[in-house]
Amino acid sequence: MLGAVAMIAAATAHSLIGPQAGRVLIASAASLLLCLFLSPKFIAFLSLRSFGQQIREELIQHFAKAGTPTMGGIIILVAFAVPYLCLSTRDPASLGVFAAVLACGVLGFCDDYAKIRRRRSLGLRARMKMIGLIAISAMLWLIATRWAHVSTSVTLRPFNAHIDFGASYIVVIYIVVAATTNGVNLTDGIDGLAAGCCAIAYLAYVGIAFITPGDHNLEIVAGCMCGACIGFLWFNSFPATVFMGDTGSLALGGGVAGLAVMTSTELLLVLIGGIFVIETLSVIIQVVSFRRFGRRVFKIAPIHHHFVMENWSETQIVIRFWTVAAVCSAAGYTLYQFSLHTHAGH
Repeated sequence: MLGAVAMIAAATAHSLIGPQAGRVLIASAASLLLCLFLSPKFIAFLSLRSFGQQIREELIQHFAKAGTPTMGGIIILVAFAVPYLCLSTRDPASLGVFAAVLACGVLGFCDDYAKIRRRRSLGLRARMKMIGLIAISAMLWLIATRWAHVSTSVTLRPFNAHIDFGASYIVVIYIVVAATTNGVNLTDGIDGLAAGCCAIAYLAYVGIAFITPGDHNLEIVAGCMCGACIGFLWFNSFPATVFMGDTGSLALGGGVAGLAVMTSTELLLVLIGGIFVIETLSVIIQVVSFRRFGRRVFKIAPIHHHFVMENWSETQIVIRFWTVAAVCSAAGYTLYQFSLHTHAGH
């Protein structure tokens, strides 16, 4: 029955919006449905194995969530990987993003497993994470420059000015990967917050990939990730029955970073992923202020926890952060589209 529905949907999408748009729509829907169908049994498996979340001691409001099944990012990875492999032509650019997602997911899984094994909220050491991210960045750099033929120049949009980094472009990629994965990881602190914000960012990249010249499947990658995030929200929204863990947050961050590299929107990512930038800046400001002046700017960082301490409901925080994320992503997409039209006009 599901196969028949998929065939009808594919034929309808093909006739109405074109073959490539139809594939993206089907891939996104398939990822969403896989998340919906796989999650209940996987959550039961995690509960049976006592793979529960460890809560930071200072987050008293979240103590009731201790023990909630974690590592739900595995579901996101499966729901993303299967439709992508089945429906894409697996060109070098999309394979580079695919590899970044899986590699970051494996790194996050190791971190989650260390937390569960030690029964603490701290997983891998910072040095181990950094080494892992360096290796992932080197892999992404190799695929991007050698096989996907991505320029080593960083584009300043909407001015279409370029800064060529040459061999040092690998450093740029590391900064993008490390900043994005950590930004998403910091955002993942309230039910549905990270998954929803990532879905919005991936939706922006679906649009960016569609209007980017070239033969690639980046829109399918972004669509699959967007669909997987939305499907995961069914179980991760308040009150969450499963957390994505670092397996999910690092994988989602790695995918966004990979798309930024492959579409040459490394600087524009600051706007598209604006909510992740805000979360990261709140932590930096808190640390610098406390170490230099002995005072805290926020009650607790990252900033979404500050609003929890201010007695905002989780639903209020999530909806408002999603709104900010949507505005940022829409602005980023608009700037990208404007820069393409300006460049085409010249």
